[in-house]
This record gives sequence, C-alpha cells and structure tokens, in this order.
Amino acid sequence: MAVSQIGIGGLEYDPRKRSLPPELGVLAALIIIIVVFEVLNRLNGGSFLFNMRESVPALFNQQRLDIMLLQVAITGIIALGVTQVIILGGIDLSSGSVVGATAMITMSFAQTGLVNGNPNPSAILGPWAMDLPVIVPILVGLACGVFAGLINGFFIAYTKIPPFIATLGMMVSARGVARWWSNGQPVSFPTETYASLANGDLLGTITFGLFRWPGQNPAVIFLLLAVLMFLVMRYTLYGKRSYAIGSNEAAARMSGINVARHKLLVYAMAGLFTAIAAILLTSKNLTAQAGMGVMYELDAIAMAVIGGVSLAGGRGSVVGTVLGAMIFSVILSGFTSIRLDAYYQDMVKGAIIVGAVVFDQWRQRRRAMGA
Repeated sequence: MAVSQIGIGGLEYDPRKRSLPPELGVLAALIIIIVVFEVLNRLNGGSFLFNMRESVPALFNQQRLDIMLLQVAITGIIALGVTQVIILGGIDLSSGSVVGATAMITMSFAQTGLVNGNPNPSAILGPWAMDLPVIVPILVGLACGVFAGLINGFFIAYTKIPPFIATLGMMVSARGVARWWSNGQPVSFPTETYASLANGDLLGTITFGLFRWPGQNPAVIFLLLAVLMFLVMRYTLYGKRSYAIGSNEAAARMSGINVARHKLLVYAMAGLFTAIAAILLTSKNLTAQAGMGVMYELDAIAMAVIGGVSLAGGRGSVVGTVLGAMIFSVILSGFTSIRLDAYYQDMVKGAIIVGAVVFDQWRQRRRAMGA
C-alpha cells in the first residue's frame, strides 16, 4: 500500500501527493519553447539555437547564444534583487527609474577629461571629477542604488506605506532626478578602465585564460551573482528570514525576527543589485541617458514570476528566476528570428506574464485545498 502512517496521531503520508520542484516545470517550459522556435525556424529554412552550417564545427549558434545572454544579463541582475523583495511579500516598481538616475550620476564620475585631445564636450562636474580611479564611480553608483533602496525600505517598514505606493513614488522621483541631473543631456565618454567593466574579459581573468569570453562581463557577473544569491537565500539567516516574513509576517514577528529592519535590508539589497546593473549598462553603452531603464522593473518582475516566484510572497527561488530570465531571453530572440513585429512581441510578453500569475494563483488554491 502506498500510504504509510508516521508521527504522533497517525499522520498519513501519501508519496503519490509529493510535488515536484516548481523549477522543473519552468525548465520543461524553457525546453518546449526552444523546440518550438527551432521548428519554426527550420520550416523557414533557418535555425534558432542549433548550427546548420557544415563549415562550422559547432553544435550551437554561438552568436545567437551570446546575444541572448547579453539581452538578459542586465535585467537579470535587477531580477535577482526583485526576487528577494517578492519573496519578502513586497514589490519594487522603482528599479528601472533607479537605473536611469544611477546611470547619470555614476557616469558623471567616470568621464575622461580629454576626447581626441579636446576637453570632454559632455563634462558635467568639472575638471576635479575627470579621470578618477574606477573605484570612485563604482562606489558612487552602488551608494546611489543602496540609498534609493533604503528610502523604499524605510517608508515600507516604518511608515507602513504599501510597497506598491512607496516604490511607485520612488519610480517617479528617480526618473525626475535622472532628467534633472544634466538637464536631459546624455553623459558620455567614460575612461578606458570604466569602459572595460562590461566590455572586458572577466571570465578569462578568473579562469587564468582557460576560458575567454571578451565583452560578456555582464552575463558572467549575472551568473556569479545568481550563484551567490542562491547560496544566501538557501543557507543563511537572511534567506530564511525573508521566506518566513513572506509566508506569515505576524508569525515571523512573534518568533523574534525584527521584521522592519529586515525589510529595510532587503530593499537596500534590491537597490544594490539595481546599481550593479546600471554600472554595467553605462559601461557597455559608453554613455548614460535619462531614459535608461524604462520598463526594466516590469521585465525583472516578469522574469521572477515566470520563474515561479509567488507574488503572494514566501515562495520562489533564485534558480527559478534564472530560468525565467532564460525563457524571457529565448522568447525575445525567438520572435526576432521569425521576424515577428515588435508590437506583437509586447502583446505575447504581456500574455505570458498574465498566464504565469494565473498559474501561480491556481497553484496556491490547490495547495490551500490540500490537493
């Protein structure tokens, strides 16, 4: 018989009711989407991820893989921070605008003094802020992100403003700061060292030249941060407290967790990840513009939700978010490969996001009913 009795009171355990990790379902969806786009491309005489050229001894289309990783890396880093916030039971609508503000301020401290032998035409702060050591703009950028996160966390934790309203206010304010900083003008011409942050070869450096992947630093940093946050959320008090608060805030408070302080910390961490994304974005593009980061917050939330992170809080994982980011990237690249117009892409993206939320609600109802 499949049912056995264990524990006090004759509790029944039925192995047939064991639920598989939700990440497996996300992985299956990723594989199915890849297969669908591969078939559609083959019907049109092309290929998606697999190489069809006999002259190239490679299984995969390396160029498309590189583009897909770069597409998802910047927003994926933001999604790692957003994942922590959603698990906590909150939401962050400000990350895209914080990217814009952080990008403008950071690039102002990363500018070179001379461009082709002439003074930098887009200098913002004057000679004292030109050609600074690369650590200066990095620290300035990280401080901007953490500061924005602390403001979000303070209002949410200590004034009890709903996260939606608090982060919506930050979204509007940060975008205003981005436009005000240089009167809407781009800030360009960073130092060579700053430009190498995103365009260098970090993977080759940390593997002592064994693997070389020039220009893919954002993707490498995204994967490294994902591994780090997986360990943090799974094995540290920070992660356990985040899940506890997201599952039942009242119970977490009664168990001795300082809920307000932890919320402040989580939103500061989300701001830190947003700042990292802004630094890599400006380094990759060699410029900062006030409009940077528009809709990034929604893409980051979508990656987390598609990856199985519950908007109700208390459930989800970094692994799921990474898989959700990969699905997001595959969908965008797949639409481009079959030449689907951009507005259709947005429609399908919206449908996928709504579908993921509907599925999450259905899964919660089943869990509540004990199915």
